[in-house]
Amino acid sequence: MDRKEMQNTRLYLLAALLTLALTAYLFVLYDVQVIHHDEYAAQALRSIVRTEKVEASRGVITDRNGKPLVSNRSTYDLTFDAALLSPDDDSNQAILRLVQLCQQEGVAWSDNLPISRLAPYHYTVDQLDGQQKRRFLTYLKSLAPCAEALGQYLLRHPDAVSTPEPEPEEGAVPPGELSPEKRAKALLERLVPEDLTADLLVEAGVTPAQLISAMRKELHIPEDYTMTQARMVLGVQYELSIRKLDNYEAYVLAEDIGTPFISLLSDGNYAGAKVTLSSVREYETTYAAHILGYVGKIGSREEFDRLKEKGYEYDDLVGKEGAELAFDDYLKGKDGWRMVATNNEGKVTGEYYSTQPVPGSIVELTIDLDFQAQVEGFLEETVTRLNADGDEKRGAGAAVVQVGTGEVLALASYPSYDLATFRQGENYAAVSGDPQAPLFNRASVGSYPPGSTLKPFTAMAGLLSGNTTLTEKIRDTGIWRYPGDETNSYSKCWKTSGHGSLNVTGAITNSCNYFFSELGYRMGMETLREYLVQFGLGEKTGIEIPETSGLLPENPQGQDQAPWAAYGQGTQLYSPLQLANYIATLVSGGKHCQAHLLKAAKTYDNSEIIAVGNTEPVNEIVISDENLNAVKLGMKGLVEGTLSPYFRNCVVSAGAKTGTSQVRADTKNHGVFVCFAPYDDPEIAVAIAIERADAGAALASTAVNILNAYFTPSEGSTAVTGENQLLP
Repeated sequence: MDRKEMQNTRLYLLAALLTLALTAYLFVLYDVQVIHHDEYAAQALRSIVRTEKVEASRGVITDRNGKPLVSNRSTYDLTFDAALLSPDDDSNQAILRLVQLCQQEGVAWSDNLPISRLAPYHYTVDQLDGQQKRRFLTYLKSLAPCAEALGQYLLRHPDAVSTPEPEPEEGAVPPGELSPEKRAKALLERLVPEDLTADLLVEAGVTPAQLISAMRKELHIPEDYTMTQARMVLGVQYELSIRKLDNYEAYVLAEDIGTPFISLLSDGNYAGAKVTLSSVREYETTYAAHILGYVGKIGSREEFDRLKEKGYEYDDLVGKEGAELAFDDYLKGKDGWRMVATNNEGKVTGEYYSTQPVPGSIVELTIDLDFQAQVEGFLEETVTRLNADGDEKRGAGAAVVQVGTGEVLALASYPSYDLATFRQGENYAAVSGDPQAPLFNRASVGSYPPGSTLKPFTAMAGLLSGNTTLTEKIRDTGIWRYPGDETNSYSKCWKTSGHGSLNVTGAITNSCNYFFSELGYRMGMETLREYLVQFGLGEKTGIEIPETSGLLPENPQGQDQAPWAAYGQGTQLYSPLQLANYIATLVSGGKHCQAHLLKAAKTYDNSEIIAVGNTEPVNEIVISDENLNAVKLGMKGLVEGTLSPYFRNCVVSAGAKTGTSQVRADTKNHGVFVCFAPYDDPEIAVAIAIERADAGAALASTAVNILNAYFTPSEGSTAVTGENQLLP
């Protein structure tokens, strides 16, 4: 083979080799780009993309005219997520860097470990709420040294456990025969949050210093950390540990952080830190606190298990009280998800996929904000005036219900509180510890003897049951005596000489105890209770926020209390809301409606009505026009007679009834007042109760102010949208 042929052969071999390499490259490229494209693309995405939840904004709460009561303000939160740490990252060091930055910048971070942050260390267990205590106890039981110390203590002091010992199953070893180890474990299981106190922990040998030591060992806190540094890190590690018990790792470390702080986080490359978009509730009014309620974070396993099927995550906000809780299903939006690509430095380089969040619905309440504010103001003015005697610190409640629908137009309780600030540190302690109980909703949860405000009901029940007639007159001699026991059982009329002969109308106007004692005796307790229930007394009204069911009168063994129960005495108790709803039922001609706060729930863009409040009667009582007019006329007679000095300034005709509720012989009586207006075609029913007001007549001026406010609306109370109307 000559030289030229050898060169050609080499060229052919080189060309063949290059062709083979190119073919192999093209095959690999085709395999990657075509055959296994989806698989390799997914692997690439997983390496640079993280999935983030996009929080949906919570729905807005408005009054019946569309005025906002509760809205949202966008914020940023600092979340610490252990899942974001690389294998080379030390979680303790990462946490220490974060909390030191927070400390340096004056940013408050969440830390619910019930040990003071500074020496000398002491427990703050007794300041925890029930939910926080439950979480702390769960953690203690998971920490072996603490669980053992508590178990041994309970062996020595079994009375420290308040929950009763369960009955042993058949064939099981009796508790007294268990080994000390098993007995200690059984006692520890029965220990509940209510049993947990700082004294118990210290006596059990789980002092703050010992707990810190056990936690440092368990969580591998470096020995060169000072106690102050260790305590800061342990506060966050405690929260992470609690969440790990529930298979959840992310923890909102600081809420509502500012832009300068976010820049420091971004520039400092803080491991495990993540800034998330969030929102906080903005209270547009200082009124209606007991109606609106508030939100809070899910904090217990039981609550989380109940809510996770609805899409909630561990640290999400959920309604805790009032309308926020009652209408939570409407107010909660649907969170979205996005896949965000980042570079090696953690900088966001793009968004690859997004599911848009759906905001929560608009919840329109039945109350009128301007009217609610006025009612609260009138209640405060009256109580302040009564408190001027210096002897009492009174509470009060008032309810205004729309006749024929059950819509609650105003629900006021005094004293009240400011939703925007009451859950903040010292203010929360001051409000929750106030002996006047401003958190207590006296309008729906408070219960009071109705006194003579029950007499219109008794008159109607007597007529409906056939125990009296419109024409019958009963002669009041001043003292009604129980037949067969005239010496020991009797009822005195407030007019000692008696009112003479009265029919039902006159008996109501004159508030005659004699007449109603006789009527109660004729009806008996069973019939009286039957009609009380028909008018909605002694049972819950159906309102969506917490309320009392009240208390129906009953006969003690061998006694007949019906003559006294008939005019509001005895053991019966009702809330102002129940009394207002009973008056609305009465003057509507027997339409007993469920009291409710939901006017309508609408989609966030106001394009669709999702739900409306139920205005249909729960039951209807057949009341003739003659019977109704007789009872109403009796209430009108009181307005035109005894109460005329108050009602002469009322802008509308009305009917009313006062009540004086005896509490104890050594205590001033409660004052109760009910009324309705207009007289000919009733629109609203009002009930007011003021503790130790001494007499119901003292509330008449307050009632007149409420009626005037409703029937003479202020210029600023123009409706934004019509009832149950959608925006175009």
